[in-house]
Amino acid sequence: MRQKEISLNILPLKSVEETLSAQWNTPLRNDAFDLSDEEKIDKIEEHVRAIMQTLGLDLKDDSLNGTPKRVAKMYVKEVFSGLNPKNRPTARLFENKYNYEEMLVEKDITFYSHCEHHLVPIYGRAHVAYFSSGKVIGLSKINRIVQYYAKRPQVQERLTVQIGKELEAILKAESVGVVIDANHMCVAMRGVGDTNSKTGTAYFSGKFKEEKVKREFLNFINSK
Repeated sequence: MRQKEISLNILPLKSVEETLSAQWNTPLRNDAFDLSDEEKIDKIEEHVRAIMQTLGLDLKDDSLNGTPKRVAKMYVKEVFSGLNPKNRPTARLFENKYNYEEMLVEKDITFYSHCEHHLVPIYGRAHVAYFSSGKVIGLSKINRIVQYYAKRPQVQERLTVQIGKELEAILKAESVGVVIDANHMCVAMRGVGDTNSKTGTAYFSGKFKEEKVKREFLNFINSK
């Protein structure tokens, strides 16, 4: 089956000025990191145990008795590890010795996140591009930036902006493009139960706001 192409008909994001005033940072309390990871795991384990008991599950069963601890460790150490700034990837930059002036595209970055409204998975692909302003970043670090922001309760619009702004800040680049194509299990496994629909979001700055450059980026994404 031929893969459906990503077109320009994607969900538009607000202008930079509107985005800044719309709070693109993940909402966190001031005391979010007062507890250690181990203390958070202990507390979450208690709450998961209470939920399972309320649902009527027999936690004496050998298949279930370790679930509260496993879920707590997964939340803190894995799927929500991007909440903790200590896990923010350190990006090493290199001089653009070759004077490469065209866009650099890293496409089909697989990511897994969780919808902050129901805490069920969001998964899909991120496509990232930028024009160098004198520095370039190691390719694997682009993937790590995507994973860092994905590993937290998210809405796709915010995730898209966070990736774009992080790259702008690290590279001191004015021209960054991000497109995300994702599946939302809050749509597929509950509510309307639509297993076919996907959601597209985009972040464009600098040269990527030009129609010609934007289309070139999308052509890269759709090429085999």
